[in-house]
Amino acid sequence: METIFILVRHGSHDRLGTVLCGRMAGVTLSDQGRAEAEALADRLSPQHRSGQRLTAVLSSPLERAVETAAPIAERQDLSPIIEPALNELDLGAWSGKRFEELRGDPAWDLWNRARGHGRPTPGETPGESMAEAQTRIAALLDRLRRAHPGGTLALVSHGDIIKAALAHAMGLPLDFHGRFEISPASRSVLIAGDWGLKVHSINEGAA
Repeated sequence: METIFILVRHGSHDRLGTVLCGRMAGVTLSDQGRAEAEALADRLSPQHRSGQRLTAVLSSPLERAVETAAPIAERQDLSPIIEPALNELDLGAWSGKRFEELRGDPAWDLWNRARGHGRPTPGETPGESMAEAQTRIAALLDRLRRAHPGGTLALVSHGDIIKAALAHAMGLPLDFHGRFEISPASRSVLIAGDWGLKVHSINEGAA
């Protein structure tokens, strides 16, 4: 039996595009982000013409993801489940830095140019590589597929984690992470079976 995964990126927050938040605490949805989350929850609701009944709603432990997951779960009469494997990349000492602070750092340039080879903050306190993040999200998808055959699950996570899952499904090198967009409050759909994974859609909006 096939299992459907709806990969949801959290909604917008006020630091988006200016600060590399990583796993820093206290980053919550902006007014726009809350509106995005509500619109997406409405679209996924069984009452919507294109909605569906979800088996479960799982979320990264970070506030912005939990806030995005809450209305989705509410529309489904479910309680969101916190899943550590959906957490954002551990960016080490880069977390909380403004993007302008990172410009010119050779490690930052390598990270963005060759995501499959670079690592955040290399040295004494290295962060998590994209390959390591891909390994954990791939393992989660396989575990959930086995636990929920025939189910449809919403997984609320972060842009790079969703990109890692999609690259895994498509067999793409991680260096190609910049070739597709994962927008705030977007959803991308994977279908899983004993035969593997296939991509149904990427970066669908809430409207």
